[in-house]
Amino acid sequence: MVTARALVVAAPSSGSGKTTVSTGLMAALRRRGTRVAPFKVGPDYIDPGYHTLAAGRPGRNLDVVLQGADRLAPLARHGSRDADVAVVEGVMGLFDGRIPDGSGSTAQVAAALGAPVVLVVDVRGQSRSLAALLHGFRSFDPSVTVAGVILNRVGSARHEEVLRAAADEIGLPVLGAVPRRAELAVPSRHLGLVTAAEHGAAATAAVDAMAGLVAAHVDLDAVLALARPLPDGPLWDPHAEIAAALAVRDAARPVGVASGVARPVGAVPGAVPPVGGVPGAARPVAADPGCARPATAVPGPRRPVVAVAGGPAFGFGYAEHVELLAAAGAQVVVVDPLRDPDLPDGTSALVLPGGFPEEHVGALGENRSLRAAVARLAGSGAPVHAECGGLLYLCRELDGTPMCGVLDASAAMTDRLTLGYRDAVAVSASPLFDAGARVGAHEFHRCAVTPRAGAEPAWAWRGGEPEGHVAGGVHASFLHTHPAGNPDAVARLVAGA
Repeated sequence: MVTARALVVAAPSSGSGKTTVSTGLMAALRRRGTRVAPFKVGPDYIDPGYHTLAAGRPGRNLDVVLQGADRLAPLARHGSRDADVAVVEGVMGLFDGRIPDGSGSTAQVAAALGAPVVLVVDVRGQSRSLAALLHGFRSFDPSVTVAGVILNRVGSARHEEVLRAAADEIGLPVLGAVPRRAELAVPSRHLGLVTAAEHGAAATAAVDAMAGLVAAHVDLDAVLALARPLPDGPLWDPHAEIAAALAVRDAARPVGVASGVARPVGAVPGAVPPVGGVPGAARPVAADPGCARPATAVPGPRRPVVAVAGGPAFGFGYAEHVELLAAAGAQVVVVDPLRDPDLPDGTSALVLPGGFPEEHVGALGENRSLRAAVARLAGSGAPVHAECGGLLYLCRELDGTPMCGVLDASAAMTDRLTLGYRDAVAVSASPLFDAGARVGAHEFHRCAVTPRAGAEPAWAWRGGEPEGHVAGGVHASFLHTHPAGNPDAVARLVAGA
């Protein structure tokens, strides 16, 4: 049973300080003994890494486009089991979402969860105008409750006094006033913040500093008092999702032809360690991701070994992916391409999530034995699913450094940012998708891969060129998908394994 309450931390625009306040709030509440379930609106992988450090449990995403609106509340309940409060960090401005309809906005998620919004406002350069800004955000959409404001980057005691008076004019409570503190900045680069897995001890220190700042300048009791219970309803269940996907596929098969997926053994209790290699995450993931028992101790049919790349170079994984793989019958083992010389024994499928391989290209190139093992596995026809950074790793070379050579293509960094949601259609049948399958996906990179020699395209969408590579058992693309929105693809991968 989920009894957690929820609140959303949002802002008028990007760069207002949402991540600092959200992460600091999670960590400060945890220090007081509050069990916090951390969430991020949208497809972002980086902020949830810091949320994981702050809350001590996996940061999860809530994304209307990638998961579907009907899954938002069940996923929130699933991620909030045994928690006291769910803290949801928004994305961009409160009402900003997919252009032009705004779908996927923080406001849409807040409304779906019935969660009040705490607005973080960068107050530099304004005083009484704050009242007009708050009035506009509070009255714009009646389905969204803006319940309080945290003043960020306050310049002085006098500045704070004027701002509090402005908020009082419209009757919105000020929950905190955070001063300007440049030393809390976390290093960033071409695609945003440096990941928590790469930042190591410095990431932990940054989270500690955020917690101290929020605890000193935000009324934690007042914030908690605003939180409202999550709506009643079922929890998202990876076993039920896989069972439903199998039922649909079996109904479409000729009589007597089985799906080939080992049915799940038991439930999946507890939190799942993130795949991305955030400090403290376990590397082997047992069949029961919430415990440390080896998968071989779990009775039942043989569980195919699915290797999932993690560590600093491949940190872009969703917790639900591991849960679905395990529910579909896989024994999931994390492999770090920066340090592991070989794939796990018995590997029969490989998942290469996104990340920043371009930042670790030298070490990836030097690990010749693992590159050769990946090439052998792909050459055997085993399922290999690669997204964005994983695609780069499968290429012949990345910025001139040898990679796995599974795809006869060259990858290189460029100055052009490619960014946005895609309504994608599978162009070619693959181990994950039937031709014609439709998915919501997200693209975010500064790389180019050329050519597509020896492979069929993976995806197409309106206004875009065919993209990705399908060859044998390999499905590689720049597009990120969320497995909770595509459980059938996970079931198919395990079936192929």
